[in-house]
Amino acid sequence: MQSDGKLDYLELPSSGIPETKAFYTAAFGWTFVDYGPDYAAFDEGLNGGFDADSDGLKAPLPVLYAQDLPAMLAKVEAAGGTIVRPIFDFPGGQRFHFRDPSGNELAVWSEGG
Repeated sequence: MQSDGKLDYLELPSSGIPETKAFYTAAFGWTFVDYGPDYAAFDEGLNGGFDADSDGLKAPLPVLYAQDLPAMLAKVEAAGGTIVRPIFDFPGGQRFHFRDPSGNELAVWSEGG
């Protein structure tokens, strides 16, 4: 079982999935699992993915894990975080996005849903 708050995934924006995959494959030998035309996941020491449909996100998105997503959302708000995307479904589970007091955007996910 995973523990709450574990850095579990890293999403990176992509201006084009085919070009991004070609670069990382040629440069580093990475392999990918495609989740539609706008998302390619990798497992290269840290799980992550490139997102071509990132809703304007232009920075890496660290994704933390939580066993109980609604409870973690409440804890993030109580600690001073600002929720920027409430809980939503995505392939693999549910997640929400928040900004920390320094303005960094992060996400928290869980298998629930």
